[in-house]
Amino acid sequence: MKKGLIIRSTGSWYDIRNEDGHIFQGRLKGKFKIKGLKVTNPIAVGDHVTFEIEDEAENTAVITDIDPRENYIIRQSVHKTAHGHILAANLDQAVLLATLTLPRTSLGFIDRFLVSAESFRIPTTIVFNKTDILNDEGLAYQQEIMDMYESIGYQCLSTSATEGDGIDAFRQLLDHKVTLLSGHSGVGKSSLVNAISPELNLRTNEVSTFANKGVHTTTFAEMFELAPDTFIIDTPGIKELGLIDTEKEEIGHYFPEMRERLNQCRFHNCLHINEPGCAIKDAVAEGDIAESRYMSYLSMMEGEDNRR
Repeated sequence: MKKGLIIRSTGSWYDIRNEDGHIFQGRLKGKFKIKGLKVTNPIAVGDHVTFEIEDEAENTAVITDIDPRENYIIRQSVHKTAHGHILAANLDQAVLLATLTLPRTSLGFIDRFLVSAESFRIPTTIVFNKTDILNDEGLAYQQEIMDMYESIGYQCLSTSATEGDGIDAFRQLLDHKVTLLSGHSGVGKSSLVNAISPELNLRTNEVSTFANKGVHTTTFAEMFELAPDTFIIDTPGIKELGLIDTEKEEIGHYFPEMRERLNQCRFHNCLHINEPGCAIKDAVAEGDIAESRYMSYLSMMEGEDNRR
């Protein structure tokens, strides 16, 4: 029996990296069911597994067991509504790449990602890329957004992969960690990673100007070693980050600026929508909680999509 790390998944086959860095093509032995977790993929990138070599010549292996996970991040399965799809497991942090134009990352999308990461207790940094294409007004707006997120405890960086701005800070952010790198297609993930680790040479696509949504260049989640002990998990550009298994009463707990005021509401089961004596609504009215964050909260409570 050998120990390995899942660095790539292509559906039913998995790339397993052993302790020496050798990579086997592995598949699951029989059906794996994880108690109480309805997921379309039983194994995710970042999982630690036990495997046995099946065929030395063919370099194939059979996965016999999965180690308990420290954490994981999940999204709604695109195909099966009630099921989740685990994006990655055993993360030290998540980094969300955002761009304010070409393509525009909506604040609703950022907030949903942050809530998802909070619910899995994964620290998140927001990196605003493509600063070189913003005019003065755009840069001032970006600074406002960064100030807002930093005021509630989220570290923010601004970068330009093409101009080389902020690249050293980005490199330091990833150092000696396993990082989930996420964001819409077209925000410059591959360009940023190539800027700090040119030998990886991730495929980059010019953003399709059609609908500004970006072209998908990554089709499967994959883990890359940037330096010893420094890994990034690159996920396909995310369209859907549904909040799975999150009760309405819980959502407020995943907004740090709400969490610190929850015990100030008149009613302990206050949902901060139309209840009297609500400390959250008061804080929004007084400008202590950003209106965009509160609108994101309401849209999550209504289960609708505000990420356009």
